[in-house]
Amino acid sequence: MDNKGLSLTGGPYWLVLVLVSSLLLCKNVASVPTCPRGAVNCEVPLGELFDRAVVLSDYLHKLSSEMFREFNKQYAQERRFITRAINGCHTSSIPTPEDKEQAQNMPHEDLLNLILRVLRSWNEPLYHLVTEVRAMREASDTQKALGTQETFAMQEALSTQEALTTQEALTTQEALSMQEALRTQGTPNDILSRAIEIEDRNKQLLEGMEKIINQVQHGVRRNEAPSPWLGLQFLQKADEDTRLFALYGLIHCLRRDSHKIDNYLKVLKCRIIYDSNC
Repeated sequence: MDNKGLSLTGGPYWLVLVLVSSLLLCKNVASVPTCPRGAVNCEVPLGELFDRAVVLSDYLHKLSSEMFREFNKQYAQERRFITRAINGCHTSSIPTPEDKEQAQNMPHEDLLNLILRVLRSWNEPLYHLVTEVRAMREASDTQKALGTQETFAMQEALSTQEALTTQEALTTQEALSMQEALRTQGTPNDILSRAIEIEDRNKQLLEGMEKIINQVQHGVRRNEAPSPWLGLQFLQKADEDTRLFALYGLIHCLRRDSHKIDNYLKVLKCRIIYDSNC
């Protein structure tokens, strides 16, 4: 039998060997992360940084919208906060594009630094938002632990109210008050968990934006001060209605700003990464 065709140095076998080697090399390269663990001075590609930032900003807006809906359901609707004027957001002093067209016409250096400034302006308010919501939960937990006997008494009174026909019967208003107290004894755990995650994700997005600016502007960064927040005094008021309305306004502004940042980042990604062809 002629073994010439089976030679590893020629014919189709050499071609197969080259192809297999190339596939293995590509597989090994693809499996290596952009920045391996422990790597020093590893620069993530700009496109990947934008991908991460857009995913984070989308998630931040989703969380802030969910938190606003939950807070509105638990605290704001019954107090009709929606009918009361909000004095404005603390970031309103920062000039921002009103729509997508204005954002597209804004120099990308200005838009990048605008996003950075807005994110920094939320560091302090988010810290106090988490602190206040946590205090609300702890107060609710304490009230629940101490009020077990009172709750049973309320339920007993409600169950026997219809049988009372004398002047000792509870009034309708008293019964409604008891039902309201029983209904609102839940703790704001959902709001707290979202507030904590929003604070953490805001820090992550801020770090990502700093990396993007370092690459786009070659390390040149404007040191613009964050917009001052003066709402702490209202969060610390003794009056519960004042505190809750301050929280309502703060979460409303957070939802608004997270939506703006999400839109601006998508405009920048399209312009810088895809040369506006998207």
